[in-house]
Amino acid sequence: MIKAFNGYSINQNPEKAGLEAAKMAGNAKNAKLVFAYMSCDYDTKKVIAGIKQVYSCPVIGNTSFTGVIVPDGYITSKDGFVAIMTLCGDLEVGVACIAKKDASEDAVSIGEKLALKALKTMEKGTTIQAMYMSASPTEEEYFLKGITNIIGRVPLFGGSAADNTISGNWKLYLDNTITPEGVAIALIHTNATITNVFTGAYHETKDMGIITKVEGNRTLVEIDNKPALKVYASWRKMKPKDLLGANLLSATIVSPLGVKDRLGDLVAIRHPMNGNKDMSMNIGNKLAEGTCIIRMEASVDELISSVKETLEKLKKKAGGNIACYHLVHCGGRRAGIDSRIEEVYNAVKSVVGNTPFIMEFTFGEYGYESDGRNTCGGLMLSFTAFKN
Repeated sequence: MIKAFNGYSINQNPEKAGLEAAKMAGNAKNAKLVFAYMSCDYDTKKVIAGIKQVYSCPVIGNTSFTGVIVPDGYITSKDGFVAIMTLCGDLEVGVACIAKKDASEDAVSIGEKLALKALKTMEKGTTIQAMYMSASPTEEEYFLKGITNIIGRVPLFGGSAADNTISGNWKLYLDNTITPEGVAIALIHTNATITNVFTGAYHETKDMGIITKVEGNRTLVEIDNKPALKVYASWRKMKPKDLLGANLLSATIVSPLGVKDRLGDLVAIRHPMNGNKDMSMNIGNKLAEGTCIIRMEASVDELISSVKETLEKLKKKAGGNIACYHLVHCGGRRAGIDSRIEEVYNAVKSVVGNTPFIMEFTFGEYGYESDGRNTCGGLMLSFTAFKN
């Protein structure tokens, strides 16, 4: 049987904050894994040192955009915040983290090394039911590809590290390995059932086109052989000049782009991040030439209501006797929701009741749908339930 426990702190002293959160959660003797999400303004090493005063098991996670939601509410402070959820009982965990120290290092190779490293921490031949991943918001798909080359397709959940200003001040970590660029994983073996719902919860519009030119992996240059930013602006009946720079990021929270999987079961959201003077757009995830891209829509009201709807879907899919929930919510959506964040907390509580949970806010979300591949997206929800 799995049990989970929550703790949190907004103490401005980072080590004391980690210790307070850990003491609040307690149950250190049976803990097998600690998910920890915190402010980018903290000294991450000191927060983890505080947590480690209580727990000897792995501590894994990343910095979260502006706050974390736990059963007691939305935890945030200008002086820092940390929230944890410990998993105790019937599970075995294999963990590893690799910092990417040089831009020339191949992300696929790093993913392969990471998977082999994690497997060495588990008993040989152990079945893996699920994989948690935290990564820097740059090469998630390629880290994942390397991991998959070693362990095969294992159901995935998790998200990318975030900061409060999209300035690269994020961190991901596993115990004493703390890095702004890299990837960490936890391979999970348990007799419990782990269920994921992965969605953008946006509506498709009739605006769509073929990606005809991409530079690198994440710069959309042309749609239907026309400048991408001009095409998108025409769909929204906006002026391209009003979408230059970071204006594009905020304007597209309620109307991003999407790409469908091969069966049409999942629309992976692609968040336009920056409008360039050459009329190209920087996108938050990988794109491929020759595929269709669709303009999606959702109001702020719908961004909030989709939290409850997605949790209800997850609860029904998982069945009864849920031990805890791990909830990944996009930081961009959270920015769009802004001062209405308490409505998100209320939505979660209305569905999960007193069941332990933790919700982080990320700059990339990971999950899967049906028999499709594990997928990385942006502006999405990746909600996971552990059922005994």
